[in-house]
Amino acid sequence: MSRRPAAVAASVLTVLALGAVSACSGNSSASTGGSGSTPTVKLMAGGLDKQIYLPYQLAQQLGFYKKYGVNVQLSTEQDGGVGAEEAMASGQVDMAGAWYNHTIEFQAKGKAVEDVVQLSGAPGEREMCTTKSGVHSAADFKGKTLGVTDLGSGTDTLTQFLAAKKGIKTSQFHRIGVGAGSTAIAALQNGKVDCVMTTQPTVAAIQKKGVGTSAIDLAITSGATAAMGGAYPAASVLARTDWVNSHKATVQKVVDALVATMHWINTHSAADIANKLPQSFVQNQLVTKADYISALNEDKGQFLPDGLMPAGGPKTSLATEKLVGNVKGSVDLSKTFTNDFAVQANKTEGFKTTTTPAGPNG
Repeated sequence: MSRRPAAVAASVLTVLALGAVSACSGNSSASTGGSGSTPTVKLMAGGLDKQIYLPYQLAQQLGFYKKYGVNVQLSTEQDGGVGAEEAMASGQVDMAGAWYNHTIEFQAKGKAVEDVVQLSGAPGEREMCTTKSGVHSAADFKGKTLGVTDLGSGTDTLTQFLAAKKGIKTSQFHRIGVGAGSTAIAALQNGKVDCVMTTQPTVAAIQKKGVGTSAIDLAITSGATAAMGGAYPAASVLARTDWVNSHKATVQKVVDALVATMHWINTHSAADIANKLPQSFVQNQLVTKADYISALNEDKGQFLPDGLMPAGGPKTSLATEKLVGNVKGSVDLSKTFTNDFAVQANKTEGFKTTTTPAGPNG
């Protein structure tokens, strides 16, 4: 997914001070510390303070990781640093809070990575454009400079996909990495880009400053379906298949905690959610708490209530990857995700599932 966090240094510093975020370095493996002890898992997310990735931190704030018997050490990507999915694939961390599409890209490169719980059915992104840009849809991308989180990121893939759907070739527009938060806003203000694909709370800040408006809405499942032809599974938890197979009990605990979190999100208001998150996430130099709650209220529909991969989602993601040229060969979608852990988590807690789950073929 959207791979770089919002540039809100205060957010990360505050969370570090609270002990909620732990920097990850070196090779990693879930540690049990002895028979019967609580396993430790290192999970890096693509921006903990982004609304699209809020479930990872919310689960920590609600005490759900502890409740389900796992010590999850959270960390966040840094601008210019290694992406969460790459850190996971190289063994720096055990799990990545990143977009599902990376599993397809990894398989195309001969690496076995799978999605063990699906948190959203839409990218949570918007194409924010200046009024002078003249961009009202992807059909207007020709000749424009478009900002993405980082080249090769999920926002980059989505930008190319939207253009291709309108018959616009990548050679007909320019893409540059602008990060998120203040750097993305500055790129719009300074005329460095005509548009930027970004998420909340950056979207709210852009609108409040009068810097740009939404030209394309991929924020919730209905918007993604209209623009892309189907639900687009974004925020998830990814792990190497060999690691999953050797740590199934630990994976189940992590999924139990996150499924409980998704159920909590589905049964609570945006204000309830904001009140549980670190103060610096919801009130900082970009947005007020009222802005944050308003934005979350608007985009809350991106989150899936039960952690299940939605039917058709993998196929939509694969079609996207193929259209932009990231994947050219065959892909076995059944190896890119599993609903087994989420099904068990819902069963254990007695949660009623409402998402139609994807079958082996996506």
